[in-house]
Amino acid sequence: MAGNMKKKAERVAEKREKRPYAVAKYIRISPYKVRTVLALIRGRDVREAEAILDNCVNGGAVPTKKVLMSAVANAEHNLGMDRGDLYVAECYANGGSSLKRMQPVSKGRGHAILKRTSHITVILDVKKAEGEI
Repeated sequence: MAGNMKKKAERVAEKREKRPYAVAKYIRISPYKVRTVLALIRGRDVREAEAILDNCVNGGAVPTKKVLMSAVANAEHNLGMDRGDLYVAECYANGGSSLKRMQPVSKGRGHAILKRTSHITVILDVKKAEGEI
């Protein structure tokens, strides 16, 4: 039994993400709205992505910037990476749980309102040098 547990622990550690990342869960904004902001920063340098998020008026820009800065801090503190060498390798927003509310309408009925939440993930990676493959 213990042998199988050790093998499973090894497989889990093997599949674990090795790049620096950060996740914000249950952010009270629709994932559809956040995805438009994430499309702006995907594949960009960290400094450039930060500047884009500073000047973006979309409501999803503020939580996205917090997640980006958290991922940068994780890279610097936990993995000893240099901030200037990082870029946004992947970023995505998945739907979280929805808050269910009712809107009263005519004849005593009620229509459901879903107040959606998002799980925002930003994964960084190191830029490759010009000559590297």
